[in-house]
Amino acid sequence: MAAAPLPRAPVSSAAAAASPATRVLLLRGGGPCQTSRCGGVATAPGWRCGVVLPFPASSVAARSAGSTPGDVAVDPKVKALLDSVKWDSKGLAVAIAQNVDTGAILMQGFANKEALATTISTRKATFYSRSRSSLWTKGETSMNFINVHDIFLDCDRDSIIYLGKPDGPTCHTGAETCYYSSVYDALQGSKSDQDRQVATTLYSLEDTISRRKEEIVTEGSGKPSWTKKLLLDPRLLCSKISEEAGELNQTLLENEDKTCTISEMGDLLYHAMVLLRVKGVKMEEVLEILRKRFSQSGIEEKASRSKS
Repeated sequence: MAAAPLPRAPVSSAAAAASPATRVLLLRGGGPCQTSRCGGVATAPGWRCGVVLPFPASSVAARSAGSTPGDVAVDPKVKALLDSVKWDSKGLAVAIAQNVDTGAILMQGFANKEALATTISTRKATFYSRSRSSLWTKGETSMNFINVHDIFLDCDRDSIIYLGKPDGPTCHTGAETCYYSSVYDALQGSKSDQDRQVATTLYSLEDTISRRKEEIVTEGSGKPSWTKKLLLDPRLLCSKISEEAGELNQTLLENEDKTCTISEMGDLLYHAMVLLRVKGVKMEEVLEILRKRFSQSGIEEKASRSKS
């Protein structure tokens, strides 16, 4: 199971204004800090808080975008990784946040060495604000944090992906993602829809099924499409799922061609997704469950079900 997201070390605004600010020295080891000076902040797995290093609060904003975490001492392996990134002339690299379950692109910002080091240690997506010349953690105001499960660098090592799970809407407009404006829709005269996501094939199908459900409510059944028929008739839907599951099994038992397996799986997945819509379950919730089972054995997973 992926590690739980972890909070940033708190530094009060009053303390920052009146006295030197603090930063935590991160060391290999794991476990929460036992000192009161950093608020007992819990670090990411495999790290522990060692020493609190003081430096003038003014230097937080005054530091250049390209500065090494400098005042923030980090593990040598992390420092080597930070140095391997091809930061631009301003010490920045594009940082993209992506939903670990849906694959949707949530937002894009910029990171410098300190922002990336902070993200690694706290598992909260942290960026560098060019307008404010300071770090900012997504969610520090809205509480809609992006809890990072993994971080990827591209082949040229000049851009970053924060792969994580958002606590809520990412965009300041309240949309799930900042990317909801389709260029092709705009060219055809359609308005942007904040409910729309940069959808993969799976989520485009889920959206289509959802729209068919809404059409039943707003327009009545009329002459229903096949999807509407399934949504309106639970017995028909269940019989089709059983039928498609049997046909998928048959492709294995009778050693049918690979293309038959692909086709039958497509049929089964489609009908199963209609059932999910009837039950008000999102595919994202199913994928999240699968992700959480990655580190569990089948026996452990079944045992956890019986207890719940």
